[in-house]
Amino acid sequence: MKFTLRGRFGLLFFFLNVLFFPAIAQPAYKISGRITDAVTGDAIPFANVAIKGKTAGTTSDENGNYSFATTQFGDSLLVSSLGYQTRSYPLRRTPQQTIDAALTGTATKLQEVKVYAKGGDPAYRIIREAIRRRDQFDPDQLTAFQYESYSKVEAYVNNFANPRRKGRGMGPVGRLLSRLPAIYDREGKPAVPVYVSETLSDYYQRADPHKTKERIRKSRASGVGISDGGVAAQLTGSSFQQYNFYRNYINLLRKDLPSPLGQSWQTVYKFHLIDTVTVGGTVCFQIDFEPKRPTDLAFVGTAWIDTTRLGLSQIDARIDQRANINFVDEIRIEQEWEDVEDSLTNGVRLPVLTQLLIDTDEPTPNAPGALVRIYVAARKVVVNKPQALKFYEPPLELSENYSEKSPSFWQSHRPEGLSPDELRAFEVVDSVRNVPFMKVLGEIANLTMVGYYPLGPVHLDVGPLLNSYAFNSVEGHRFRLGLRTNAGFSRRWILGGYLAYGTRDQQFKYGMNLDYVIRKKPYTIAGLSKSYDLEQLGTSAENLNGNTIFAAYTRFGTLRRPYLQESHTTYIKSELGKGFTQTVSLRNRLFEPLFPFAYSVNKADRTTASQFRATEVTFETRFSPGTLMIQSDNDRFSVEGSNNPVVTFRYQLGLKNVLHGDFTYHRFSLNLRHSFRMGVLGRTRYQINAGYTPSTIPYPLLYIPLGNETFFRVENAYNLMNFFEFVTDRYVGFFGEHNFEGLFFNRIPAIRRLKWRFLATGAVLAGGVSTANTALIPPTNETGQTVLGFQSLNRTPYVEVGYGIDNIFKVLRIDAVHRLTYRNNPNVSTFGLKFSAWVNL
Repeated sequence: MKFTLRGRFGLLFFFLNVLFFPAIAQPAYKISGRITDAVTGDAIPFANVAIKGKTAGTTSDENGNYSFATTQFGDSLLVSSLGYQTRSYPLRRTPQQTIDAALTGTATKLQEVKVYAKGGDPAYRIIREAIRRRDQFDPDQLTAFQYESYSKVEAYVNNFANPRRKGRGMGPVGRLLSRLPAIYDREGKPAVPVYVSETLSDYYQRADPHKTKERIRKSRASGVGISDGGVAAQLTGSSFQQYNFYRNYINLLRKDLPSPLGQSWQTVYKFHLIDTVTVGGTVCFQIDFEPKRPTDLAFVGTAWIDTTRLGLSQIDARIDQRANINFVDEIRIEQEWEDVEDSLTNGVRLPVLTQLLIDTDEPTPNAPGALVRIYVAARKVVVNKPQALKFYEPPLELSENYSEKSPSFWQSHRPEGLSPDELRAFEVVDSVRNVPFMKVLGEIANLTMVGYYPLGPVHLDVGPLLNSYAFNSVEGHRFRLGLRTNAGFSRRWILGGYLAYGTRDQQFKYGMNLDYVIRKKPYTIAGLSKSYDLEQLGTSAENLNGNTIFAAYTRFGTLRRPYLQESHTTYIKSELGKGFTQTVSLRNRLFEPLFPFAYSVNKADRTTASQFRATEVTFETRFSPGTLMIQSDNDRFSVEGSNNPVVTFRYQLGLKNVLHGDFTYHRFSLNLRHSFRMGVLGRTRYQINAGYTPSTIPYPLLYIPLGNETFFRVENAYNLMNFFEFVTDRYVGFFGEHNFEGLFFNRIPAIRRLKWRFLATGAVLAGGVSTANTALIPPTNETGQTVLGFQSLNRTPYVEVGYGIDNIFKVLRIDAVHRLTYRNNPNVSTFGLKFSAWVNL
């Protein structure tokens, strides 16, 4: 890929110079200065500076200094900040000029009030009282509320214009990006927009029982590598932008951040009363807060609490590089809270305006960074009018005609307050995404995330990339080609298939599927599939639980107890509402072992067989309250953002003499997954599995726990158990992990800069096999080969425990795992180091 890009650079630079040289050749103006309080002379941080009527501008730093360069020019410079009067300063048409601004406060001066508080700063007394009264102001305490939501998301590539070390100029990527259309960021540096979207939706929430719903009415999105604006609209709407500071924790970027108005306020934060100012016509206490330990994952910022009712009026909370979070230079949330309609008597408020800024840290000193801005406004608020429970299903709904690209529509539905720079982003991003270099980057990113590569006008995707090649003891070199249709073919019909070939066994394997979306409200899909492929015992799709990387890896190396399976399946799946999803399927499969296997057909005459056919009906019920289902072009996936457990129950009924099935049997299984916060101690995740098979059937149809003989860690596997080490027909399993996050390492001066996180893990499996199932194994098969048996668990459960360090070099995790039982089994490891790596915030 590097060679391909390098070969295109010359032609690409030529076209970029032709297209964008006129914009670069315009005269540049640099404006700088310092913003201070006109009375005290103190610096005013984070003040807004902009050229009147233009898109150029910036924000002052913590010392009140600002500086930006622009090719735009106007007659005056506007300077504004919360709590101060906006001032205008004339501009001169000169290459450089310095404008120092002195702002006059709009604060309402109160009569002198002496507060005598025990134990220090009076801010603690105010915050304590505000928390005591939070039930009066917390939106979650309302019977119900609803509003019209407008959200806008922008993503930029920035910091590419910085000179490199030793005085050298920008690198090739920086030079390329500098020739693209850009918008100036708050520091006056160019930023290239790579994604921008607008979404108009209706958001609903009720308290008893807790239910939420978002109906996305209209959306438009444009960006590099973005092919489905519907997914972007669902992921960037109000459902994922709920930042209620009256809750104990703010969930942001899959992190639990303690709120300064939550239960941990006194444990985590320090507070300082700064001043009294007027915010939205209300006199408020201005209180600064910061974490007691700078490396703790917590906010630093300012809250404005009204002086009469002690309710939150406004908050500015941010996280910087000192906190234990990766790849982030700064996260900033600004919110404005207002009294909601019909609630003046009880004082309930809602955040009517939320602005989120995420400025990423550059991975290397010379690499570009990224900047994400999210703007959410609430209008037409209605409170205490709950809808019927059925109304809230599904929790996230995308209108059939959601796509709206007309600028006039958005101009009439867009709230006030967006800057010209923000409005211009749509025009600029369309130019950026059509540049060949950016198209290539978008295709690479899409292939990495989705695994499929679109073939253009034929409406087919090829993939998945991970399954294209493998090498194992049975097939030798395995090559696989897969195709599927995309939304360009049909939004109802989904066709797919693959063909694989092994150079050693010289056999073709195949698979094909046909699915049809019956309806989208409630979502119901049916389909059928047929496959003939190589498998190995213990690594079935049921065990792998959707782990595509581990599934691809299991096709490498020596396959333990491999077999060929011919399978025919038909199914129907429907979302029944209230978090329930029901699946009913009928499967018929033929088991052809490639290892010495047999089972007793008739003990009286000692008849055995080495192949069997099973026909089974499966009823699966999944209960996942709080889970949001995201609908893409032809796929549907879940986003589990709540602390509610997810329960899956499965019953399988084997049918003898139906489609030549050889057995009648019953199999029951239950799975529970849950994750919850333990305050400052971190987050716990656990999973419980249980199953029971009261029938007598060959052991390939029993439960085979998922082992892991690889060097990397697998979340839902017993990581020191071998493949096919145990077989059970009744079992109870437990997986647990507790992440202490920075609780320990943040307190060690020598290593807290590394931002390591400590974890503790454990796994237990108890179970056994009935005597009847064990007795099905004969000594030899029809050809006289000794039949391989299996080991089952006895009264002692299988136990392994571990501990690890996460966030090494920001991407690596190392776990030390100890096996405590069955340590004398052949070819087992009693201790192991397991590695895993992913982009982890």
